Amino acid sequence: MVDTRTGTVLGRRALNRALLERQLLTERRPLPALAVVERLVGLQAQDPRPPYVGLWSRVADFRAEQLSRLVAERAVVRIALLRSTIHLVSAADCLALRPVMQPQLERWAAAMYRSRLAGVESAELAAVARGLVEERPLTFDALGRLLAERWPGRDAAALAQSARALLPLVQVPPRGLWGASGPAAHTTAEGWLGRPGAPGAGVEAMVLRYLAAFGPATVRDAQKWSGLTRLREVLERLRSRLRVFRDEGGAELYDLPDAPRPDPDTPVPVRLVAEFDNLLLSHADRTRVLPDPHWARVCTRNGLVRGTVLSDGFVQGTWRIVCGGREVPPALSVELFAPLPAADREAVEREGRRLLAFSLSGDSTAPDGVGEVLFTAMD
Repeated sequence: MVDTRTGTVLGRRALNRALLERQLLTERRPLPALAVVERLVGLQAQDPRPPYVGLWSRVADFRAEQLSRLVAERAVVRIALLRSTIHLVSAADCLALRPVMQPQLERWAAAMYRSRLAGVESAELAAVARGLVEERPLTFDALGRLLAERWPGRDAAALAQSARALLPLVQVPPRGLWGASGPAAHTTAEGWLGRPGAPGAGVEAMVLRYLAAFGPATVRDAQKWSGLTRLREVLERLRSRLRVFRDEGGAELYDLPDAPRPDPDTPVPVRLVAEFDNLLLSHADRTRVLPDPHWARVCTRNGLVRGTVLSDGFVQGTWRIVCGGREVPPALSVELFAPLPAADREAVEREGRRLLAFSLSGDSTAPDGVGEVLFTAMD
């Protein structure tokens, strides 16, 4: 029986279509890259390349230089944020959201490194580290060595990782630029962006952003996405501003009143989703897009999240680019978990050729005549 106080039950397909619409995966849109980064509340980015593919799958006529320019101009940055992982976010979101995450990051660092850093005061560590990275950007190895000179006998890696949690450290170019390479060197967000953080944003604003990009969602979903705890009380404070549904298991789903919730039978296109895409990492219940039996085939034991194939809105396989030799073009290897309808398989091939062309040129409008799509399917 449906609890009329909290509205109707939303099934798995209804949640799927709502998520895909908000994630810009029902249709590529002619939107500025910065607007999309902010709409998605950032893209997970411990590997520099997936955010480019993430925008390629969502933005019409996307060119890699559009995002590279934002990185070079300091309009977007790469910083430890949600779930303590590196995310590519706008400069404004970096300054607004990092203060919300700061207590959680500090608790994480204390739990991980307290025993190795006995006698090291957090405030002093933060001050010394700030001076070092604002003098010049440093890798964590270099930062750890310099900090160990101040605290001899302490674990250099623990000192550097604790500084990462205590300070909002951003990775500076050439890291994160398309076609460029370089070590992950860090300085403070305030130093890089030339202005301080904006702690007034608050956790309520962050949760509302989450619902806009990933809702409808449960308390557990919001906590999974953010890495924060005790969000039930936050959503209770927001309840009067939200619509509340239930999922098929009876859990409450919170959502913005005017957010899109398409018909569950709305047709959706085949899409190739980037590695580490937050589409798959932002709900405690992933079944709205990723059936449970497939999770182990998507997320490896060492924490890698493979690129995925969406058919009818759900993950039906994985993809990876296989590099060729000097005179051999790359190929896209696709592993399907089950046979697809012929039209969807053909759509996977078309998307795969487009992705190969983009991977070589950085331009989603480039001709797609180079490279093959190779199926290693179970069918």
